[in-house]
Amino acid sequence: MIRSLQCLITGKVQGVMFRSWAHGQAESLNIKGWVRNLGEGKVEILAQGDEANLKEFQTRLFSGSPLARVDGLECKWIDYDKQHNEFEIRG
Repeated sequence: MIRSLQCLITGKVQGVMFRSWAHGQAESLNIKGWVRNLGEGKVEILAQGDEANLKEFQTRLFSGSPLARVDGLECKWIDYDKQHNEFEIRG
Protein backbone atom coordinates (compact mmCIF):
# COMPACT_ATOMS: atom_id res chain seq x y z
CA MET A 1 0.00 0.00 0.00
CA ILE A 2 1.23 3.47 -0.92
CA ARG A 3 0.48 6.39 1.38
CA SER A 4 -1.39 8.86 -0.79
CA LEU A 5 -3.33 12.09 -0.52
CA GLN A 6 -6.90 12.01 -1.83
CA CYS A 7 -8.59 15.37 -2.38
CA LEU A 8 -12.09 16.43 -3.37
CA ILE A 9 -12.40 19.98 -4.70
CA THR A 10 -15.71 21.80 -5.03
CA GLY A 11 -16.65 25.15 -6.53
CA LYS A 12 -16.20 26.40 -10.08
CA VAL A 13 -13.57 23.80 -10.95
CA GLN A 14 -14.87 22.29 -14.19
CA GLY A 15 -14.61 24.00 -17.56
CA VAL A 16 -11.93 26.39 -16.26
CA MET A 17 -8.75 24.39 -17.03
CA PHE A 18 -8.48 23.22 -13.41
CA ARG A 19 -7.34 19.68 -14.28
CA SER A 20 -4.66 20.97 -16.65
CA TRP A 21 -3.51 23.50 -14.05
CA ALA A 22 -3.40 20.80 -11.33
CA HIS A 23 -1.36 18.60 -13.68
CA GLY A 24 1.21 21.37 -14.09
CA GLN A 25 1.37 22.00 -10.35
CA ALA A 26 1.84 18.29 -9.66
CA GLU A 27 4.64 17.99 -12.21
CA SER A 28 6.43 21.02 -10.76
CA LEU A 29 6.41 19.29 -7.34
CA ASN A 30 7.31 15.82 -8.67
CA ILE A 31 3.93 14.44 -7.60
CA LYS A 32 2.46 11.35 -9.25
CA GLY A 33 -1.17 10.23 -9.46
CA TRP A 34 -4.21 11.56 -11.28
CA VAL A 35 -6.94 14.19 -11.47
CA ARG A 36 -10.48 13.65 -12.78
CA ASN A 37 -13.85 15.34 -13.01
CA LEU A 38 -16.70 13.90 -10.96
CA GLY A 39 -20.42 14.51 -11.16
CA GLU A 40 -21.96 17.62 -9.61
CA GLY A 41 -19.05 19.81 -10.75
CA LYS A 42 -16.44 18.31 -8.42
CA VAL A 43 -12.83 17.31 -9.09
CA GLU A 44 -11.00 14.42 -7.41
CA ILE A 45 -7.23 14.08 -7.09
CA LEU A 46 -5.06 11.22 -5.95
CA ALA A 47 -1.50 12.35 -5.27
CA GLN A 48 1.66 10.47 -4.31
CA GLY A 49 5.08 11.83 -3.50
CA ASP A 50 7.20 13.50 -0.86
CA GLU A 51 5.05 14.57 2.10
CA ALA A 52 6.32 18.16 2.11
CA ASN A 53 5.55 18.45 -1.62
CA LEU A 54 2.08 16.97 -1.09
CA LYS A 55 1.36 19.57 1.59
CA GLU A 56 2.49 22.34 -0.77
CA PHE A 57 0.30 20.84 -3.51
CA GLN A 58 -2.68 20.90 -1.14
CA THR A 59 -2.02 24.58 -0.40
CA ARG A 60 -1.88 25.36 -4.12
CA LEU A 61 -5.10 23.43 -4.77
CA PHE A 62 -6.99 25.68 -2.39
CA SER A 63 -5.99 28.70 -4.49
CA GLY A 64 -6.93 26.95 -7.73
CA SER A 65 -6.33 27.88 -11.33
CA PRO A 66 -6.73 31.52 -12.43
CA LEU A 67 -10.28 30.96 -13.77
CA ALA A 68 -11.42 28.63 -10.98
CA ARG A 69 -13.18 29.36 -7.71
CA VAL A 70 -12.48 26.79 -5.01
CA ASP A 71 -15.28 26.68 -2.45
CA GLY A 72 -14.18 23.53 -0.68
CA LEU A 73 -11.11 21.33 -0.41
CA GLU A 74 -11.28 18.07 1.53
CA CYS A 75 -8.09 16.03 1.66
CA LYS A 76 -7.31 12.86 3.56
CA TRP A 77 -4.41 10.44 3.77
CA ILE A 78 -5.22 6.98 2.43
CA ASP A 79 -3.36 3.75 1.67
CA TYR A 80 -3.66 3.20 -2.09
CA ASP A 81 -2.97 -0.15 -3.74
CA LYS A 82 -1.09 1.19 -6.79
CA GLN A 83 2.03 3.32 -7.15
CA HIS A 84 1.84 5.79 -10.02
CA ASN A 85 4.79 6.73 -12.24
CA GLU A 86 3.29 9.93 -13.67
CA PHE A 87 0.50 12.42 -13.04
CA GLU A 88 -2.34 11.96 -15.49
CA ILE A 89 -5.52 13.76 -16.40
CA ARG A 90 -8.47 11.40 -16.46
CA GLY A 91 -11.93 12.01 -17.93
